[in-house]
Amino acid sequence: MNKRISVIIPTYNEERYVERCLKSLVNQTLSRAEFELIVVDGGSTDRTVEIAQDYADIVMQQKSKGVGGARNDGVDAASAELIATTDADIILPGDWLARICANLAREGVVVAYGPIKPIEDKFKYLFLIGMFNKLMHVFAILRVFYFTIGSNTAFRRRAFLQVGGYSDMPAGDDYGIALKLKRKGRIIYDPYLHVWFSMRRMEKFGILRALYVWILNIVSAKRGKRPKVNYMQQTYK
Repeated sequence: MNKRISVIIPTYNEERYVERCLKSLVNQTLSRAEFELIVVDGGSTDRTVEIAQDYADIVMQQKSKGVGGARNDGVDAASAELIATTDADIILPGDWLARICANLAREGVVVAYGPIKPIEDKFKYLFLIGMFNKLMHVFAILRVFYFTIGSNTAFRRRAFLQVGGYSDMPAGDDYGIALKLKRKGRIIYDPYLHVWFSMRRMEKFGILRALYVWILNIVSAKRGKRPKVNYMQQTYK
């Protein structure tokens, strides 16, 4: 039986975080019967797959290259027309899927996305992510650029497949998808469609360096080029 919406979660050695993410998804306000959880694993050597099997409807091994390829593999396996993507270290609010469904039900909308909030309650994170969210919102209003980060983006499967899905770039694949899909319909930014975002990679990478690389990747995606710098990605195939 087809579901109303499918959630795609790429993983690689995320045993410390994936259960927290999946628990937040099985406890959505949307009925569990209406959505499916698809975990696409990039060859984890820890307990990630074992943990995911307790919660997900489908746990599959990644076949395609890169994190974008992992998301593409998940879309191929999905039964729903509506697709949501997130990451293994994200915590989802209880109304996340219900809000996505409401947004994608609006006339002509093919993509819906929203802001991120730091899980770690530190001033520097709250300030930096707050500034990023303001920039995201302004750019969306002006239709300059769409920050469709992979941890908080949803789209219509048919349109996604028509534009060829995510690229296999090592970074920036999530930004680039909006540039493809805007030819198929409306893209909307919902400021209330937030997710709780782990700052662990950004902290490890270095805050200022991470922001610099983030900007480079945005510019590359805007110009349709491959990013020259890898933005803190997990190791995927």
